[in-house]
Order: sequence, then structure tokens, then C-alpha cells
Amino acid sequence: MAKSGDGAKSGDGAKSGDGRRREIVPTITIPIGPIHPALKEPVNFRITVEGEEIVDVDVRSGYNHRGIEWLGLRRNWIQTLYLAERICGICSWVHPFCYTQAAEDACNIEVPERADFIRVIIAELERIHSHLLWVGIAGYEIGYDTILHITWQVREKILDLLEFLTGNRINYGMGMIGGVRRDIEEKHILKIDENLKYYKEAADQLINIGLHDKTIEKRMKNCGILPRKDALELSILGPTTRGSGVRKDVRQDEGYAAYGDIGVKAVVPQDILGSVTGDVFDRTVVRLVELKQSVEIIENALDMMPSGPVMYEKKPLKLIKQMQKESGEGIGMHEAPRGEVIQYIRADASDKPARWKIRSPTINNLLACRPMLLGDQIADIPIVVASIDPCISCTDRVTIVERDEKRSKKKEVLFTMQELRGRFKRKVFV
Repeated sequence: MAKSGDGAKSGDGAKSGDGRRREIVPTITIPIGPIHPALKEPVNFRITVEGEEIVDVDVRSGYNHRGIEWLGLRRNWIQTLYLAERICGICSWVHPFCYTQAAEDACNIEVPERADFIRVIIAELERIHSHLLWVGIAGYEIGYDTILHITWQVREKILDLLEFLTGNRINYGMGMIGGVRRDIEEKHILKIDENLKYYKEAADQLINIGLHDKTIEKRMKNCGILPRKDALELSILGPTTRGSGVRKDVRQDEGYAAYGDIGVKAVVPQDILGSVTGDVFDRTVVRLVELKQSVEIIENALDMMPSGPVMYEKKPLKLIKQMQKESGEGIGMHEAPRGEVIQYIRADASDKPARWKIRSPTINNLLACRPMLLGDQIADIPIVVASIDPCISCTDRVTIVERDEKRSKKKEVLFTMQELRGRFKRKVFV
């Protein structure tokens, strides 16, 4: 195939082996993003196409780095907790949940059993609102705005419930090292039960639409296929990998918090459809069925939740003073709506973390975009990219750029860990 730079034009001809003329299709690279109407966050895709077919994909992030990990090492344990809550607006429980688990692991803090169940309830409520938000966006990306309006109307009820339980629709302020800041009382349980009945019916209706609507079927089936082999080799996470038939879910595999008592089985297409294609349709079905699964988890959590305290230590200053005596390393993890989030913390007998590292699922799932897009059409790009539910604010890492004075151009500079230590001489890189 001739490239666009070779002077070939659409419609030019070349003789094939049998003497007949064949059309030479130019190869063109199309930049999409970092600011683009089809993308909800700043990320750049360089799509190479031959005609309408995608033949190569290059993904570039790095437009939204905020230095949150660096900031967290300059605040005390509890101040950093509220910074963790603001890593992502949609996952504003996921990150403090992981942070508190990691801090508790590093500093030998025991969480009351009732607090573990409350953490699970908030986590699953957040999963419902996140999946509904995604389904709405998926409908928008395929030009089916009716789905957007239906799902976002349904989502409002869960946001109202979260506000009733915590005081906020987003950034709930519920997390605390050693438990949760607020208990769930009888008045809250009545409201939760009322909402769960509504969401059972809503989930059934949405699953029915997802499985049988012709528009969804035509636009999502056999589009953005991620084979099981690629999902495993690239370490893809969450509904993206489960959509390829990989039964991977941290709630199932690790049983942290109260998930081990409740029991969770990962949702995969073969359980619902009888087979796996690994396309956008399969990933959509997984998310829709997980809505119903989250309702069941919350019901079980309410039934099994024991009485007792919800915090290890109520006085923040006393808690920090105790953590100052501890040294160690800790890991926190949670199956976020997009996939597994892991946070690492090192405590070094200080009132603040000595090291804090966050791994969000999108940094893995972006790798899936290339195999999913290859061979698809240009019109498929928005829904295929959206099908991993990307969150770039959770994902971005620092890129150091220096200016070449001779050419007055910027160039990207890569450093080894030893070079970073010598260049910056900051404890953050130790």
C-alpha cells in the first residue's frame, strides 16, 4: 500500500499480477484528541487508516497530570485522605477506600466489622451510579440519546440516596482511617430499601433494552473485539476484561472488607449470553448485569451487618499520634467500576506517608484500545474507546519536557530511576 506522503491519490491505479488495475488507497493518520467532542477527557489517539479501515493506533496521555501523589507526601495522614477522595469525581469513594486500607495495613490498625459492611454498601452504590453514567455515555456515542436520558434520569435517584447517607452527591467524606465517619441508621436503611426496589425494576428494564434493542445490537455487536488472549496478556481489568470472558474481580478473588462474608461471583458474558465475543456489546451486558448484582450485594450487606462501633479511633489527632509510632508497608485494593485500583503506602514513623503510589485501571485498559480498534471503521472509534470507561485524571503520570535551545523545540526526556534520584534528590523518588 502506498502512503499519503508517496504521492498516491485515491482513484490512482496500479496493475496487479493479472494485468487488471486496482485502486491504491492512501494511508492517512488522523489525530483524535486531546480535546475532541467524542472524548470526555484529554487523551490523544493517532489513528492510521486506509480508506475507512483502521490499520494502526497510537495512544498518548499525559495532558492532565496533577501531582497528587507528590502533594500527598506533604500532608498528614488525614489531610491526604481527602486529597485521595479528589483523584476522581466519579470514583470518589474508590480511592479513599483503597487509601484507608493501605494506611491501616501499614500502621496495624484494625477496622470494626460494622465499618467494613458500610464501606461495601457505599462502594456498591457508587458502582451503580458509575455504570449508569457509562451506559448513558455509550448511548450518546452511538447517537442514541434516548438511552442517555433514561439512564441519567435513573441515576439521579442513587445520587440523592448518597446525599441522604453522606451529605454529598459526590465526594462523600465518609472514609476514615480505621473505619467510616458516619453510621447507617434505621432511617437510612428504610430509604436504602425503597431505592433498592426501584433499582431492581430499573436494572431489569435496562438489561432487557440492552439485550434486545436493535440499534444497540447493530452498533455494538462485533465492534471493538478484545480476544480473551489479549485481555490476559495485557492485564486488562474490570468490565473490559470480564467482557472478554475472563472471570477476574478483586471482590471475588481477595474477599477484602465484607466481600468475603457476602460472596461475589464475577459477571461474564458466557453466564448471560451463553458465549463470548469480547465486543462492545459483551462489555455493555456485563455492566448492565452488574447493576443488579450490586443491588443484591447491598441487600446482603444490610442483612448481615453486625452492630458495634464504626471507627477505630474517633479523635483524629490521637489517631495521627498513634500512626507516628508505626513503620511498615501497606496495600489497599478495590474492584472499582472500571476495574481494580491498587494503592501502596509506606509508613516511616511520621505524621504523613513516606511513599504513596496509585495504580488506576485505565492505565492498563488504555492498552486494549489498539487491538480493539484494529480492523474497525473510523465511525467505531468513539464507542470503542468509551467501552473501557476511561478516566484520564486517575491515569496520568508526569512527563518531563525540556527545550532544545538550538531548534527552539520541545523534546521528551526519559530518565532511569538512578538519574531521577541524582537529578531531583527528593525523598519522593527513593
